[in-house]
Parts: sequence; C-alpha cells; structure tokens
Amino acid sequence: MYSSPSKEVTKPLSLNKTVFLGSAIISILLIIWTIAFPDYSETLLGASMAWVSDKFGWYYMLVVAAYSIFALFVGFSKYGDIKLGQDHEKAQFPFLAWAAMLFSAGIGIDLLFFGASEPLMHYLTPHTGLEPASAEAMRQALAQTFLHWGLHGWGIYALIGMALAYFAYRKNMPLALRSPLTPIFGERLIKGWLGDGIDTFGVVCTLMGIATSLGIGVLQANAGLTHVFGIESSKMVQALIIVGVVVAAAVSAMTGVEKGVRRLSEFNMLSSILLLLAILVMGNTVYLLNTFTQNIGQYFQTIIYKTFDVYAYDGTAGADWKSGWTIFFWAWWVAWAPFVGLFIARISRGRTLREFVFGVMFIPLGFIFAWFSIFGNTAIDLVANGATALGETAVNDAAMGMFALFEYFPYSEVLSFAGVIIGLVFFVTSADSGALVLANLSSKGMTNDTDAPVWLRLFWAVATGLITLGLLFAGGFASLQSVSVIAGLPFSLILVLYMMSMWKSLKEEGNKRKASTIGTANVLDSGKSWRARLQRIVSFPGHAQVEKFLKTVVMPAMTEVEKEFKAGGLKTSLDAHNLASIGEDIDAGMGQDSAQVDGLKLRVGHGDEDDFVYEVNLIKAERPNFTLNTSNKQAEHYYRAEVFLSEGSQEYDLVGYTKEQVLVDILNQYERHLQYLHLER
Repeated sequence: MYSSPSKEVTKPLSLNKTVFLGSAIISILLIIWTIAFPDYSETLLGASMAWVSDKFGWYYMLVVAAYSIFALFVGFSKYGDIKLGQDHEKAQFPFLAWAAMLFSAGIGIDLLFFGASEPLMHYLTPHTGLEPASAEAMRQALAQTFLHWGLHGWGIYALIGMALAYFAYRKNMPLALRSPLTPIFGERLIKGWLGDGIDTFGVVCTLMGIATSLGIGVLQANAGLTHVFGIESSKMVQALIIVGVVVAAAVSAMTGVEKGVRRLSEFNMLSSILLLLAILVMGNTVYLLNTFTQNIGQYFQTIIYKTFDVYAYDGTAGADWKSGWTIFFWAWWVAWAPFVGLFIARISRGRTLREFVFGVMFIPLGFIFAWFSIFGNTAIDLVANGATALGETAVNDAAMGMFALFEYFPYSEVLSFAGVIIGLVFFVTSADSGALVLANLSSKGMTNDTDAPVWLRLFWAVATGLITLGLLFAGGFASLQSVSVIAGLPFSLILVLYMMSMWKSLKEEGNKRKASTIGTANVLDSGKSWRARLQRIVSFPGHAQVEKFLKTVVMPAMTEVEKEFKAGGLKTSLDAHNLASIGEDIDAGMGQDSAQVDGLKLRVGHGDEDDFVYEVNLIKAERPNFTLNTSNKQAEHYYRAEVFLSEGSQEYDLVGYTKEQVLVDILNQYERHLQYLHLER
C-alpha cells in the first residue's frame, strides 16, 4: 500500500543533477566509444544483438504478446471507465488533435522510410519456406509488415503510456518513469537511488533512440532532396539538414505541447492522408482496395500464429531472419517505449483507460494498414510487372524506396517534394517532443501538469542535434542503434513490473468502488424537513450565498470533525484555499480547467495506507435551460459546494444542508474509506 503525495508538499521545480549528469556521462562515453572504435564497437554490439536474439528471442515473443493482451484486457474490463485523472476531469486535447499527436509521436519518419521498402523486401527476400517473388510471398508480404508495425508495437506504447498517465494524473505523482513502480518498491526507494537510476536509464534510451531516428531522417531527407532538386548527397548537406531541424524543433519546444507539437502533428496527419489518397487515386485503385481488404483479413487470421512463431524448425536461416526482422522490431519498439510512452501520457490527461487503450492501439493501426497496404501493394505490383529497378532500389537503399516509387506516377516531382516536406516535419516533431521528454525526465519537483523550463528543453534539442552530427561524421549510427535495441532487454523487465503495478492499483480501484456504492449526500431528515429539502433542490444559488455557506456551515463542521480525528491520535490537516476571497478566480474566468479550485480540504493520515481526503470546493456551473432568465446574464450560471474525494468530484452538492448533515456525510465517506482499506488488507 502507498499514499499518493499531495500537491501541497511538492518541491520547487529544479534540475535533477543525478539524472542529468548520470545520463550525460553515460551517453557521452557511449558516443565517444562508438566514434573512436567504430569497427570494434560495431562488431561487439552486433555480436551482442545476435546473442540477445538467439538466447532471448522466445522471451521477446512471449513478453510482447503479454503487453498487448494486458492492454486490451484493461480496455475491455470493468476498469475501462477509470479516468486518467480525477473523475470530473475532461480530456485535455480534442480527439482529432490527440489522434494526430499519437500518429506523429509513435510512427514518425520511419513510415516514409519503410512504407514501400519493407513490403518489397518481404516480397523479394521473404522468410524461410517462401520462394522469393512468388505469389505466396506477395500474399504474405503485407501480413508480415503489419505484424511488425501493428498491434504488438502499439500495445507496448499503450501499456507504458497508461501506467505513466494513471500514476501521474490519478495518483498525483510526477510524470516520470519511476512513478508506476511505487506500489512495488515503495516511496522511499522510488524517490531515492532506484528512481534516479530508472529515470537515468530512460534518458539514455530516449537519447540514443532519438539520435538514431534523426539519423534515419537525415538519410531520408537527403535522398528526397537529391531526387527532387538534384542536391548531391553529402555530409555537409546532411549537417545543414540537422541544424535546420534542430532550430525548428527548438522554436517548437519553446511554444509547448499545446501549440508547437500539436500544430505540427496536425499538419503531419493531414498531409500524409493527402499523399496517401493521391497514390490511391492515381494508382490501380480497385486492386489497391481489394488487396487492402485482404491484407487486413490475413493479418488478423494469422496474428496468433505469427505472434508465437520463433522459427524453431527452420535452422540457422530461420534464426537469422527472425533476428534481423521480428526480434529487432520488438526490441526497437521496447527501446522507444520510454520516449513515446511519456509523450503519449503527457497528452492523454482526462481520457478514460478504455479511450486511451483503443485510441493508442487502433487509431494508428488503421492508418498503418492503409499506408503500408497502398504503398506496399503499389510497389509490389509494379515490380511483379517488370519494374525491377524499383525492387533493387528498395532492397539496396531503403531511403530511396518511396521516391523511386513516385517515378512511376504522374506529377512525380510534386509527390516527391511533398514527401520531403512531410519527412522534414516528422523530423521536427520527433526532435521537439523528444526534447520535452528528456527535459521532464531530468527535472525534479515535477508535478503532473507542468513541463520542464524552456532552457532545459532547448538544451536537449541542441544536444540531440550535436550527437546526431557527431555520429553522422563518424558513421556510428549502426552502433548506437544496436545500443538502443540491446537496452530494450532490461527495459522489457520494467514493463513487466508496470503490468504488475497496474494490476495491483486497478484492484484497489475496484475495492474503492465496492466500498463506496452511494454517490449522493446521505441526510437524516426522514422526511421531516421535506419542504426545506425541496427548496434546496430547485434553488440555484449565487456566488455570495455559496461562499457564506462554506464559511458558516462547512468550515465549522470540518473543524469539529478534524478535532475529533486528532483527539483519536490520527494525523490530520485542514486547509483552506483562497478562503478570504473564495471563487474570485472562478469569476475571472478560471476554474477547474486551469487547475484552480477554491475550497476546503480535510486530510486524515493512515500511515503507510492511503490517506482519507474530503474536499468541498466552490464550483461554477451552467443553469438548466428551463430556469434561465434571459434578461439577466448572471443567471446563466449558479454555484455549487461540490464534494471531492482523492479520486475527484463525487458530483453532488452540499449547499442547503445543515452542519449536522455535512458532518454525517463526512463520516459516511470516511466509513467507506475504512471499508476500502479493509478490503485491501
């Protein structure tokens, strides 16, 4: 059992020197090693990757399946309606903006890099048992591609994202990799060396992953510029691309998630959809729609078999193919999970677990189905009908695959230019969202609704750019990519602990619901004062009336009950937020959406077990239409004294109740809390 920290004891935001310096030293040493000893590091890391694949391939296949199954279970279960936040909170971002950011953060420029190339590779160089360029290889190519980019990878993101968001916004902990492990290791270790170690590891993984992704992006962008404008592919051009992207990312990072990242992500999604539709309309439309439908069916038809297919009976060839493709992808998804999971959690406050799971797993999946099916089937169809040069390009130079495909379409230059622009914007969104995550991980005193200061975000944006530049000139991208993939193995164990922690916490939520079945204030009037009760029900009080009620009825009741709790030996606190001028910020246009809540909070401590929290807050609400007096604009709203518990608003109003009735409600809620603690023992 653990207690969620209160906002009142949150430390000021500052740099976490342990995480910052530790991750910086480890990253610099890794980069220096790969640059100074390129051949040796590449040989050693390649051998390490082969060893991981050979010895732990079965483990990767099982654990990745477990992540997706667990995420889907949570989404379908009775816990699916639990909010990633307090019960009364609404989603921070509109659905389309949220979907766009999911799309950009989780897929990135790799979509352009592999869109045509990977299906062609599976067609021309398939796994064991299939003849290259055969009809069966054609049918299997997209199903194999969907496996690598489908539910399994997004299940990893869904698991880590839900765990981070749940403990940040539901349990009021920092949005950090360490927080979900609190129920397992306890607050002392998580706030100490263990938590710092986990966050340091996350920073290193994120930094390595972003650097290698930017390396891929550079190659893709340079290939596009060469194809469209004839600009020679060179280190100097690639360096200029990196500098330009870092500058753009820095500007975007300064504007924050709400503006910079959101707008760029929306542009990415819209422009990618338009490019996809252009290929669909100008290509063999009916054929593409037919294959799209069949590819989806084949994916779901074979997903269980392919999930657990480790090529155990295919000898060395099967093991090599598994290592180079499926195991590599699983390890790559896991290695990217700290970065993408944190970002997805950051943009998902206020959504239910069910919305989150299905959104993260199925919204990008639909686009992936369409993108790879249309681009991949178009490319395969062209190669099967004689376009051998396209196949050779895709296999030998994956970055050029998409641009080589455009050559077979009208307006190829326009399409290629669009591809370059989309790739560069993908490039920027990866860099600025990465800078945000790195800055947040290397800060301490973080709350769940704040981001690291701008200067720290700018630092990490520049740092990733410099690392990418250094590796570009030293040729160390392959080695660094190997580091990221190898790091995925220990982080996969952390994700297993996340599952255990989430299960433990969701069971606690179930016990809370079991212990609290009544959602309205329990009054003991037995019908004797029914007229007063009716008057309370149909009244819509103003600000002054509710303010007076809080000061003259609720405050004395909470004061009396706090004294009795304290006399019984319990640690208590009674806090009043803005009581002297309560609700002024609300009238000025601030409210729950701005995290400004005015009212009274009673906290009763229970040692290592969850504290009892009872709040009564002044809430501004819209009046029902049938009660409105159009001649008076002030009448459009009324005020409530709403009850909040640790999980959020209970959606009922105390205005009009007596002091004794308020006392009864406090004790009723406290009894339910004790019942919950009993069920947890």
